[in-house]
Amino acid sequence: MSHQKKEFLKDSDQIAFDKRHRATINFNIAKYDAAVERGRNRYSDLALARERASYIKSKAINGLHDYLIEFEQKITANGAEVIWAEDSGMAIDAVQKILYENQSRTLVKSKSMTTEEIDLNEHVEKIGVECLETDLGEYIVQIAGEKPYHIVTPAMHKSKEDIAALFHEKFDTPENSTPEFLTDYVRELLRNKFVNSDVGVTGANFLVADVGGIGLTENEGNGMMTFSFPKVHLVIAGIEKMVPSFKDLGLMWPLLAAHGTGQQITVYNSVVTGPKNEKEKDGPGKMYVILLDNKRSELYQSDDHYEVLKCIRCGACLNACPIYKNVGGYTYDSTYGGPIGSVITPFYKGLGKYNHLSSACSVCGACTEVCPVKIPLHNMLLYNRRDAVEQGHSTFAWNAGMKAFKYAFSKRKRLDMLSGKTKNKLAVFGKDGLGKKKEIPRFADKSFSQQWKNKS
Repeated sequence: MSHQKKEFLKDSDQIAFDKRHRATINFNIAKYDAAVERGRNRYSDLALARERASYIKSKAINGLHDYLIEFEQKITANGAEVIWAEDSGMAIDAVQKILYENQSRTLVKSKSMTTEEIDLNEHVEKIGVECLETDLGEYIVQIAGEKPYHIVTPAMHKSKEDIAALFHEKFDTPENSTPEFLTDYVRELLRNKFVNSDVGVTGANFLVADVGGIGLTENEGNGMMTFSFPKVHLVIAGIEKMVPSFKDLGLMWPLLAAHGTGQQITVYNSVVTGPKNEKEKDGPGKMYVILLDNKRSELYQSDDHYEVLKCIRCGACLNACPIYKNVGGYTYDSTYGGPIGSVITPFYKGLGKYNHLSSACSVCGACTEVCPVKIPLHNMLLYNRRDAVEQGHSTFAWNAGMKAFKYAFSKRKRLDMLSGKTKNKLAVFGKDGLGKKKEIPRFADKSFSQQWKNKS
């Protein structure tokens, strides 16, 4: 058993029975569920919208090579510089080089899971550059010394009382401060940072091929200030974020909002096609776009998994997943949690270390049902399980047990060869599979089929 799997089992056992944590998560996800339900109900034909969105992302992924080239040509013509990064190390080297060349000492960053994937904050701070999160949720987890808990809602695991206590500890704000007070406090604190920072870092919700632009959607306005005020705008985006055309955003942005937060459309939506030109007074003087691969090409080559690159990071699958709602975001020990994380993390971090995430699934199919771009996530989790066995990552005991299971259950008469008393003795060997909180049910002396045959 890998170290990662041992930690997962230990952490999930602990967090699943933490009543306070579960109450917080259930409350926060319930609010999102209600909002998302209203957002989805605004569609007269949601199935058709999902079908069209799935088609657009499939088109983008199937023609990814050509669309990436088109994107590079268009945005380069507008004055931006494109940097291709094969892995996290190359991306960090590129970031550090940009910071050195521009003599940067301060950096503000809007919400971006791709930057979390490469541990940008830690690497930037190592070379003496201050890195500040500007999304409220990201800022909360940053000052708490934590990572984002959820793709869309980084501080979902914290109640308003937790956040008030955190701010009181860090900034001596009044105890039991209201969310409104704390929001105003952070807004005031960040204003000077936006104006005085050397570099602004954003991700990209979408890369738009035909105009050579990055599409950013947000609710707080911090993203716009992140790329507007600093003299350098640095974009870090996964290569899979591509859409073919500007007109595709008319479908993709509202669908992302409806499934992510329940809104009709997110408050601020921007398309950035380059740094300011000679006729413009405002905006960054330089713009860099780092296109990150980081094992995405391996996913692209997999016939069974390539469709996962269609993901638009709405977080709907996390909110729908019964496992995520019980074990929480940190238990996954990965940038991306829930069903989407369980599919892609074994590719990004190694199947041998992280194949257990694919088994943390009841195969209920809720993730596939809610996905706005129709990714068959539960099927991919089964493919991961298959690949783990075929590549020799399962234990001898597991393989032997599965062979015994297959032999016994392939024919009814084999099951009936053993009495209920014998089955109860054998069942003890599998007691750990149910965890510490459940007891193995007792087998009857005779099986149902035997009782049926002998009925009077």
